[in-house]
Amino acid sequence: MIRRHILLVEDNPDDESLTQRALRRGDWGAEVIVARDGAAALATLEAMTELPDLVLLDLKLPKLDGAEVLRRIREMDRTRRLCVVVFTSSGEPRDIALCQGLGCNSYVIKPVAYESYISTVQQIGAYWLTMNETSLHRN
Repeated sequence: MIRRHILLVEDNPDDESLTQRALRRGDWGAEVIVARDGAAALATLEAMTELPDLVLLDLKLPKLDGAEVLRRIREMDRTRRLCVVVFTSSGEPRDIALCQGLGCNSYVIKPVAYESYISTVQQIGAYWLTMNETSLHRN
């Protein structure tokens, strides 16, 4: 079994807890690494010997916002092909257009209701960790 890694970039402790709970329910055996601001996310990626299979990226972050983190991920040779899902409360058309223009793989608006939130995270995990094929970890 391939060990999966997820980088969760989230500054809200409640959203972090809900997201981790939903990912555990998915039973993919994924290790979740948390960065609580944009600068920490980039430092974490730089320090990782094995890149994550998925980056779940909030937009509203301290230090560096999610759009800037995404821009930098796409600029670096090592990280430009990472699967990045922007998972945010913003449904603003300008935020969606900006992130799509910067190359996010998907843009998902966080549901407010508990069960919908859990279900959405599980669907994200199911797709990106089990259905999507990536060449990042293939030899």
